[in-house]
Amino acid sequence: MTTAINACTRVLTLLGDPVSHSLSPIIQNAACVAAGVDGVYVALHCDQERLPMLMESIAQAGGGGNVTLPHKERAAAVVKHPSEAVRRTGACNTFWSEEGQIHGDNTDVEGFRRALERFLGRSPRDHRVLILGAGGAARAVLLSLLDEGVKDITLYNRTVERARAVSRRIGGERVRVVGPVEELDGGGFDLVVNSTRLGLDPADPVPLDLNRLERVGGVMDLAYGDAPTVFVQEARAFGVPATDGGEMLVQQGAASFERWWGEEAPVDSMRAALEARREGKGAP
Repeated sequence: MTTAINACTRVLTLLGDPVSHSLSPIIQNAACVAAGVDGVYVALHCDQERLPMLMESIAQAGGGGNVTLPHKERAAAVVKHPSEAVRRTGACNTFWSEEGQIHGDNTDVEGFRRALERFLGRSPRDHRVLILGAGGAARAVLLSLLDEGVKDITLYNRTVERARAVSRRIGGERVRVVGPVEELDGGGFDLVVNSTRLGLDPADPVPLDLNRLERVGGVMDLAYGDAPTVFVQEARAFGVPATDGGEMLVQQGAASFERWWGEEAPVDSMRAALEARREGKGAP
């Protein structure tokens, strides 16, 4: 078991803006201890201009890390050896170095699949799904759902052209893009996924008023914090099963750990660390 940082400790980082809310250091450092690997994980605030330099420097020094909002698309252009998930989504959230070359993956795709399976308890193949947002996270969600065989997918983003660009790149005719939010009125969905950054701040408005929809089978909010997001709370008030991004954080983090260390991640220890943090903060 790793007990202290030393001259051989491998440094892993989270790069993004903001990063102060992130619980990734908690779960990743717990994973390093549980797996007995000599590593430490820290979060660094980073603007877009400095992202390439930091990714290159960290990787060349033998480290690696994650990239979060709003830099996932920029990170995809930095890595020299992108995975298929990076190529298909145009977004990268995990990087490391092999033989002096920077590699990248989008573990959000696998992380979302694992978290959704845990939430639903079955395949989403027959579900009607509404995705809110069209950023890097939305691309991962969309690709994951398409690979699972979900064909009825609606994409809503305040900037319609951005949503259409994501649909053209990944979904094509299998994804319906709506324009004004009024086009969702009276719709019915088995699952609503919030992939926007709304919810990172408890003062944020909900990404969608659920009163607009006739039926909602479940809500998965990729935003998370020490307590359930307002969107999750609203859904539960309607009697709708809902979960935040905590489990996806754990699952994509586990996939990232496996890329960095080449061994199975201690998922149970990572989840326990997250739950302990939330209980310590008084989250229900």
